[in-house]
Amino acid sequence: MFSNRYKKLTPYVAGEQPKDKKYIKLNTNENAHSPSPKVKEVLENFDTDRLKLYPDPNFTGLRDSIANAYAIDAKNVFVGNGSDEVLSFIFFTFFDNKNGKLLFPNFTYSFYPVYCDFYSIEFDKVPLQADFTLDFSPYLKEESCGVIFPNPNAPTSIAVKSDTIREFMDAYPKDRVVVVDEAYIDFAKEDEDSLKLVKDYKNLIIVRTFSKGFSLAGMRVGFVIADEAIIDALYNTKDSFNSYPCDAISLDVAKAAIDDIDYYRYSNKKIVKTRDKFSGDIQKLGWNVLPSSANFVFASHPTKGGAEVYKFLRDNGILVRFFDKDVLRDYVRITIGNEREMDLLTRIIWELGK
Repeated sequence: MFSNRYKKLTPYVAGEQPKDKKYIKLNTNENAHSPSPKVKEVLENFDTDRLKLYPDPNFTGLRDSIANAYAIDAKNVFVGNGSDEVLSFIFFTFFDNKNGKLLFPNFTYSFYPVYCDFYSIEFDKVPLQADFTLDFSPYLKEESCGVIFPNPNAPTSIAVKSDTIREFMDAYPKDRVVVVDEAYIDFAKEDEDSLKLVKDYKNLIIVRTFSKGFSLAGMRVGFVIADEAIIDALYNTKDSFNSYPCDAISLDVAKAAIDDIDYYRYSNKKIVKTRDKFSGDIQKLGWNVLPSSANFVFASHPTKGGAEVYKFLRDNGILVRFFDKDVLRDYVRITIGNEREMDLLTRIIWELGK
């Protein structure tokens, strides 16, 4: 009944969503703060009569707003149903092993190998360094059909400076794409943002999402910023799969959000402040916390493994993410919640002891 292609799939495993009791959810990297008040206005005033019509397949209004927010041209913007769909279109459009395998870090977003399985793309996982930082030199030693990596990386939370990415782009073949997945860039430093590189490199693709920095994980809207030829290619892929991936409500809500980008810049600065305070607090308790540029931290207890920490916190009503893989087993990934949630977590961690 099932195809051989289907039988080879290994699906992505989402963060735990238990129903046995109420938890403080710090396991799926959602934004701790509410969306802009302008989002609420859109939802309250949405003309439901519009739902009998198809949405704009070209995302015109939202693309214009994204372009305005980042001082670019709308022709350099593509929109999709969350960054996961956008990534799927990218994998299909640009990676086919004709110049080698696809390369990405060994510890990174676990959807990348899922898409490779889905599209029969061969890949190599390039080891991060011992401190979990990304070294680009191995990516230049192996022939490849492309490179993809998150910046900041997940689950490690560590970012690469844009000048380092520029050096890599100068050395990498210009006839293959490099994808920088910037899902968490709204919590990073200015010199870690690679958007300014797009105008200089026609083979660079920046992927972003409204799920994290814009508090819209429930709406499923993502976008690409890249050269016009790349955007046109993604439109061809989209229109060969689903001409209307984003509904009218999502498009209006996302537009309202990015039109109020200053609200989010202020809100996300508060998350960064809470992140840095929480990191300092648990470091005082002996924890090892990797330097984070995201809305989460990757941290290990001084004596207890990640599984034990995860279970203790879960038993105390707090969900974090544990990865049962190689050297990641010592760590848990902790989403930054609001100040009250993080203060409570710190107290519970104190009870866990050393």
